[in-house]
Amino acid sequence: MARVVKVFRSLRNNWKKSTFAACVLSYGSYWLYGKHCDSILRREACLVAREYGRQQITPAERLRKAMVIMNPAACNGKASKLFEKNAAPILHLAGVEVTIVKTDYEGQAKKMIELMEDTDMLIVAGGDGTLQEVVTGLLRRPDQETFSNMPIGFIPLGSHNTLSPSLHLLSNNKVQDITSATLSILKGETVPLDVLKIQGETDQPVFALTGLRWGAFRDVAAKISKYWYLGPLKSNAAHWFSTLKEWPLVREASISYLAPSVRPPDLPLYKPARPNLLNRIARRLKNYWSPPVEEPPKVEEPEKWEEKQLSTLELFIQTHNKNPMETRVNDSLMICAEPDDFTVGEFITVGKKKDEDSTVFTKNATKLEVSALQLQLPEGTTGFYNIDNEEYEAMPVEIRLLPRRLRFFISAERREQLMLQTQ
Repeated sequence: MARVVKVFRSLRNNWKKSTFAACVLSYGSYWLYGKHCDSILRREACLVAREYGRQQITPAERLRKAMVIMNPAACNGKASKLFEKNAAPILHLAGVEVTIVKTDYEGQAKKMIELMEDTDMLIVAGGDGTLQEVVTGLLRRPDQETFSNMPIGFIPLGSHNTLSPSLHLLSNNKVQDITSATLSILKGETVPLDVLKIQGETDQPVFALTGLRWGAFRDVAAKISKYWYLGPLKSNAAHWFSTLKEWPLVREASISYLAPSVRPPDLPLYKPARPNLLNRIARRLKNYWSPPVEEPPKVEEPEKWEEKQLSTLELFIQTHNKNPMETRVNDSLMICAEPDDFTVGEFITVGKKKDEDSTVFTKNATKLEVSALQLQLPEGTTGFYNIDNEEYEAMPVEIRLLPRRLRFFISAERREQLMLQTQ
């Protein structure tokens, strides 16, 4: 008992050191518990992957090949370590023959995809920038019709992973996000996604999965990180300071657009089985004795472009990939333009919401569904676009929708959630 009293007396007499030691011990225990939980997640994912690796294959079959395009600079330089620790063991245990290609500089992924050989699947390990480069390089290939049928997996390792909520269940745990995304690749379920083809005046086209963003809110969002020292007030401060330099922050633009096209039925994922020999012979004899009547070729009608003038604080041209399971009658892209009559207070309030989700628009926003768009800017316009969160110089562009052009791996749980949202 005397020892216990002595210990409490020492703690009371040295309360500052005791408090500091208690804080360090609490933080250390929390950190160790987090590492233990991450280890359990990795073990469970590896056990699932091992079952795929134990499946027997015939002598005529070969291991599945996967090419991984990884950006080591993603996630503040931690992407390579995260992939090797959380994703690579799962792929190897599942019996996938993995080829990892790391990028060294911006734009290199486009060149790598142009030189890519035949593979069973393509895996992008990085953020929005890496994914956008891979998609652009893939659809610039002369044989892109063949390679666009190859399934693509996305492992979210970047600071911005805009497409990830459309494909995977997200959590607050980075390890869980990576392992679940890798397991969805092994399970093999895919979903078609729309692609935007953005053609400037002189450059090669750029392809995007999310959309093109231009306006005052985009410009302020690029500067929010400079006010990191203001903590949770940094977004409000950035929007308020921008109004002090210039107000109103209205953008003028002219758009020409085509009406949306009717969505054709979904194509089957697999080719139907070939008919037997007798059915093929009977069909050829029938076509020989009574050949089918050829229909005259349809005359293509000229495109009917409609024009509209816009005065807005922000223009966002986006796909419907936020919920790829949504049933739609038309193939279209969405034009969203905020009104130009915001007060300073409304600008700050809406800007903070857009900082959390850039696809959120007010009730008074102008919304149009189109299949193609020509965006014209006034002479002397400066600034930048955000195309899938990557900066490009603002210029007149033509944007066309490529419906259901690429197939991405999706987790079964996320597919069910998205289907429930459409009901």
